[in-house]
Amino acid sequence: MKGLKKQRRIQVIAVAVVALIVSTALIGYALRDGINFFRSPTEVAEAPPSETETFRIGGLVEEGSLKVNEAEEITFNVTDGNAVVSVAYKGILPDLFEEGQGMVGTGRYIQGVFQASEILAKHDETYMPKEVIDALKEQGVYQEADGS
Repeated sequence: MKGLKKQRRIQVIAVAVVALIVSTALIGYALRDGINFFRSPTEVAEAPPSETETFRIGGLVEEGSLKVNEAEEITFNVTDGNAVVSVAYKGILPDLFEEGQGMVGTGRYIQGVFQASEILAKHDETYMPKEVIDALKEQGVYQEADGS
């Protein structure tokens, strides 16, 4: 009788472990397209990602680089103070998007140009995404906003 209980307990534990492994694998598989890694312009310039990888890039929109062509494609440069990456975007920019301000874009780096599928901009005078602040601090370019 004791042997049967022990065998049943081992079977239940084994089934639970297999179920946990399968559920973890399914969650990881489902999220693989939803995870976008953040990169600064310096990281992109030093080690360009593959053209199939979707990632996020952030930094400051370079002064004088914002252009709109006849096909309504928007091009600009994003910088972190050390490197500059060209960005191309077709769509409507956020209202608060402007030169010299922080931005984060999602897309792919194709033939030396970041092809953005989404552009996000700051939402008030002091906000900048944490990833952008961290990247700018690493480069020694970030300056704290006035507390006034």
